[in-house]
Amino acid sequence: MIFKPRQLSREGLAPEELAADKRGCKKFGPCGVGRRALYLNSFYIDRCYYVSLSSVQRAFKRVAMSRGGFTGKGLFASIPYLVVEYDSGQTKQCNFRREEDVDALLSCLGARCPDIRLHSVQAEFRLAEKARREEARYLKELTPRAQAAREELERAKETLNRRPELAERLSRAARAKRSNDQSKPAYRWVALTIVLAGAAALAYGIWNAVRGDTTGLYFALFGLAAMFFFSSAQVLPTARNNRRAIAREWEEAREAMRDFIGDRGDFPVPYWYAHPVVLQRMIRAVREGRAQSAASALDVVKADLKALNATVQVEQEEYDEVVQIKPLFLLCGYQ
Repeated sequence: MIFKPRQLSREGLAPEELAADKRGCKKFGPCGVGRRALYLNSFYIDRCYYVSLSSVQRAFKRVAMSRGGFTGKGLFASIPYLVVEYDSGQTKQCNFRREEDVDALLSCLGARCPDIRLHSVQAEFRLAEKARREEARYLKELTPRAQAAREELERAKETLNRRPELAERLSRAARAKRSNDQSKPAYRWVALTIVLAGAAALAYGIWNAVRGDTTGLYFALFGLAAMFFFSSAQVLPTARNNRRAIAREWEEAREAMRDFIGDRGDFPVPYWYAHPVVLQRMIRAVREGRAQSAASALDVVKADLKALNATVQVEQEEYDEVVQIKPLFLLCGYQ
C-alpha cells in the first residue's frame, strides 16, 4: 500500500489489516467497499480516507443540479455525491463523476451491511409516504388466478436477482444501441475532426511557444479544451464505441440472458425482456387488478411504456425504471 488512507472514524484498523482490506476492496468510481471499511475520496485523490463499516450509520446518494441543469442548458446537468454519516453525527461527502457508480456502491454496501441505512432521513419519510399511497392502489384480496400469477412473477424476479449483472448488462447494451441508432453517424466524424484539429492547434501552439511567441499559448489552450471536451462527450468513434461493436454487445447480452434462463416456456417473460424492473411492474399490474395472468400483465407493461413519451411527466422513481427497460421494448418492437 503506497499511501495509507487517513482514518476518519473513531474505530480504526490495524495497519496490516487495513492494507489487506484496501487491497481487496471493490472499487466504485473514486471510492471503495472493503470487508471492514468504506474507502472515501477527497476532491483530488481516490480512496484516501476510510471509515470502519461498524461506524457507518447511514450512506446515501445526493444529486446536486447545476444552475442550467434544470433547464437542460447547463454544461453539467447533475453532480452525484455519496454522503456517509458515521460516529453519531460526523458526515463526509464524496463527489462522483457517474451516478451509476454511487448506485452500485450503495447496492454492494447494502448487501454486505444490511443494517446500514441507504437513504437520507428526508428520503425515508418520502418513501414511507409513497409506500402508503402505493399500498392504497392495490386490491385487498386477489383472485386465485391473480395470486398464482403474482407468485410466479415473484419467483422469476428472485431468479434474476441471483445474477443481477446479466440484467444490468442487457439494459446497458440496449440503451447504448438505442442511443447509437438514434444518433447521426456524421456527428461522430465531426467530433473526431474537431479533436484532430485540437491536436493540431496544440502542437502548433507548443511549437510557437518554444519559439518565444506568446500567442502560441492560446492555440495550445484551445487545442487542449477541444480535445478534452469532445473526448469526454463519448461521441468519438472508437474500438468499442462504434455501430458494429455496440450491436455485438447487444447480441451477446441477450445470449447471456438466454443461457441463464433458457428458452423455458415456464418463465413469464421472453429472455430479451428479462429484467427485474419489468417483472416488478408486472407484479404491480396484477396487484392493481389490471391483469389476471403473467401474459396479460406483460401486455399492460407494454401499453404503459408505449404511452410514455417526452411530453409525459413522471416521478423520479418511475423515470429511473423506464430508462432501464424501455429501450429493451423499443429495440424488440414490443414483441
